[in-house]
Amino acid sequence: MSINTSTAGAGTASNSSTTILLGRILLAAIFLLSGFGKLTAISGTAGYFGAMGLPVPTVTAIVVGLIELLGGIAILVGFQTRIAAWVLAIFTIATALVAHTGWADQNQMIHFLKNVAITGGFLVLASSGPGAYSIDARRG
Repeated sequence: MSINTSTAGAGTASNSSTTILLGRILLAAIFLLSGFGKLTAISGTAGYFGAMGLPVPTVTAIVVGLIELLGGIAILVGFQTRIAAWVLAIFTIATALVAHTGWADQNQMIHFLKNVAITGGFLVLASSGPGAYSIDARRG
C-alpha cells in the first residue's frame, strides 16, 4: 500500500494554516476590543493611567489604544505578522510588568500570568509566521 505524500503534506499544511488562523483570531480579539475601548473612551482611560502614575496619560492612552487596535488588526489579517507579533509580545509583557505585579492579589496574579501566556502565543506566531490564510502569504 502506498501513500501519496504530496497529498498528506498538503493536508498537513492546510490544517496547520487553519490552526494558525484560529490562533491569530483568538490572539487578536482581546487587542481589538481593548484598543477600540481605550480609543473610544480616552478620558476614562487617561484617568486610569494617570491614577497608575503613568506619564502624559492622555498621550499614553492614545498610543496604547493604537498599538492594541492596529496590532490586533495586523495579527487578525496576517499583515506584517512577525513584526506585529514581536511588537505585541513586548507590549504585553511590558503591560504585565507595569500593571499586574501586585501578586498578593490573586486577580493581579491571574492577569500577570494571562499576559505571560499571551506573550508566549505571540512568540510562537513570530516564529511560525502567519500561515497560508494571511495577507503576508498572498504577498509572497
